[in-house]
This record gives sequence, C-alpha cells and structure tokens, in this order.
Amino acid sequence: MSTVKLTVNGKAVAVDVEDRTLLVQLLRDHLNLTGTHVGCDTSQCGACVVHMDGRAVKSCTMLAGEADGTSVTTIEGIAKGDELHPMQAAFRDNHGLQCGYCTPGMIMSAIDIVQRHGGQLDETTVRHELEGNICRCTGYHNIVKAVLDAAGRMKVAQAAE
Repeated sequence: MSTVKLTVNGKAVAVDVEDRTLLVQLLRDHLNLTGTHVGCDTSQCGACVVHMDGRAVKSCTMLAGEADGTSVTTIEGIAKGDELHPMQAAFRDNHGLQCGYCTPGMIMSAIDIVQRHGGQLDETTVRHELEGNICRCTGYHNIVKAVLDAAGRMKVAQAAE
C-alpha cells in the first residue's frame, strides 16, 4: 500500500491504494468520480482521458502512484458551477454525442487539442488528433463540429478573463 497525494479538481486528496492501482481506479473507486470511463484498459479508446498538470492522459494505463504530486482534472471539474465549460456546451449544441459513453474522454481530449493548437485548428487536424478516441455510435462529424465550435468559444472565454 502507498499513499498517493494529489490535487483532483482543485481539492487536495490523499488516498491509500495498492501499488498496482490504476489512476482511473483511484478516481472512480476511491474518489467516486465516475465520469471518467473505462472502455478498453489498453489505452486505445480514450474513454478514460483526464488532464494531469494540464495535459491529456489516458488514466487506464497509468498507475495511481505516477500521479503522486500532480494536479488532475476530470470531466467533473471543468464546469464553473452550473455553467458548462465551452467544450461541453459545444458538444451539447452540436449534438456531438449519442450514447455518451465516450463523451467525457472526447471532451477532455478536445480541450487539450484546442489548448495545444489554439486558433490553428481545422477539420483535418481535429480528426487526426482525435484518432486516440473511439466513438462507436457516430461518424464523428458532429464531434468535429463541436470541437471547432468550442475552439472559438474558448478563445472568447479566454479574452473575457
């Protein structure tokens, strides 16, 4: 057993876990943050994407101990109270989801994509960047529309801050 100390969604936590515990298990089973989904356990589907120190990571293939001392943001931590994050709002407005299972990972990946590429996003770039996220319901068209829409919304939100 080890104690993993990290900040999750802005709150400091310390959790005693077995050394083999995955980050996704720490989030779901120990902190009850079930918005981060487990889809494949092999780092292929992207349903488990969270942000660690501001960068997208697949939490199903990381040991919880690797997150010790970091800041982790999950889907539950991106809205400001009742106000959706611009990416969440864009997914809603552009019908970028169907069953919703992949949506948290898609949103977390998409936020990372926008932060890394800024205004240099086009459909081809978004499609390429989302290759590590699998949606079994859609043809990705509305997901790509949502990401491009959110990129503009996030730029406006940053300018307002």
